[in-house]
Amino acid sequence: MKIGLLSDTHSYLDDQILRLLSDRDEIWHAGDFGSMDVADRLREVAPLRGVYGNIDGQDIRQLYPKVLRFEAAGLDVLMTHIGGYPGKYHPDVRDIIKENPPQLYITGHSHILKIMPDKNRNNLLHINPGAAGKHGFHKVRTMVRFAIEAGQLRDLQVLELGKRA
Repeated sequence: MKIGLLSDTHSYLDDQILRLLSDRDEIWHAGDFGSMDVADRLREVAPLRGVYGNIDGQDIRQLYPKVLRFEAAGLDVLMTHIGGYPGKYHPDVRDIIKENPPQLYITGHSHILKIMPDKNRNNLLHINPGAAGKHGFHKVRTMVRFAIEAGQLRDLQVLELGKRA
């Protein structure tokens, strides 16, 4: 199963992003879509899973939850927009991770690309794909692609999409 992961599009989606997602089996968006148009365009490319972010309106919030837990090709995934990172989890997910840690924990919000394990405490991998949009303080737009095979992450790629401005 091939996954395209992005976050913080803030209503911006260009042809490059769509092209990089065109061979994916699913697209996952970790919040701050910015507009329903972004979600609609992504759904035209592949099935979309997502969570709402702090800037998303009621239209997005009615379709996408704040916290999403699911299984994909044998991998247990937990996704939320504002969730912290290993050692500093947000209160919304801290107890969930402590009581039943996922294998893959995905967040957005910070606009900072981060891929880091939490092996000491919860034996999970945390991914924040950074920001794919042009709004924010980040200098380079990023997203992540990977595959899942028999419950294992494979072929993890960080993609730089160009400068923010």
